[in-house]
Amino acid sequence: MNENQYLPEPARLSVLVAILLLTFALERVLNMPQETLSLPLFGFVWTIPVGLGTILSSLAAILTAIGTDWLLRSHPNFELGKARGHWLLPILSVLTLGAFLNSLTETYMWWLAFGIGALLIALVLTAEFIALEPTDARYPIAVAGLTVLAFALFLILTVSVRASGWRLFLVAPFLFTAGFLVSLRTLHLRLGERWETPWAIGIGLVTLHLGAALHYWPLTPLQYGLALLAPVYALTILSVSLADGLPFRVAIVEPAIMGAVLASLLLWFR
Repeated sequence: MNENQYLPEPARLSVLVAILLLTFALERVLNMPQETLSLPLFGFVWTIPVGLGTILSSLAAILTAIGTDWLLRSHPNFELGKARGHWLLPILSVLTLGAFLNSLTETYMWWLAFGIGALLIALVLTAEFIALEPTDARYPIAVAGLTVLAFALFLILTVSVRASGWRLFLVAPFLFTAGFLVSLRTLHLRLGERWETPWAIGIGLVTLHLGAALHYWPLTPLQYGLALLAPVYALTILSVSLADGLPFRVAIVEPAIMGAVLASLLLWFR
């Protein structure tokens, strides 16, 4: 293992987190009314809500990609070709925080989530910085932490989207993006920096179709999130094992057990 254990520069990390949080704080301060955009397509008129939150969340995602790259460039072993995979979870973190904040109405809950979100983003960025060097002694811990955070972010995002009450055609892009990013990053981490994009696209499509099928069921936001988390987790871990060459009868054991545990939580949170 590498004796050099690098951490992100505190100045760069604090500046990046502060800029991202300022983006979300602007929505709370400015409090601009939401507009609607009518888009005629395929014989229907699609009404899309466009507000300051949508614009700022998109801006925050772009700033996250740029800022993460800037942060990672301070690592002594930075390589441009390998760094792009480390953008995925920070971008998902920011999208999740934006969706969660938009689902909250009470002021004190909004500021509490705002503070916890700041800590979460900082943790993700720090773990991604450590994961840039596979020979670092802390690399296995960083990989495990990022995997847990990835699925936690998926659950929070799906719960937030469900709580928002959006129409299905607005929810669909979030479902596919969440399933795709979580599975792609988990595969990339667990398979030694190998990209398995077809698996990730397939899992993203499963997330989309299952989320669409459950959209009109009388499920609470937490039940909805758990109903999607169970198959996404099971399929991702199964794809990791199969891509690593394990036979199916062995590969199916862990995802089947964990998928069943997560699915059983649906009954607990009725």
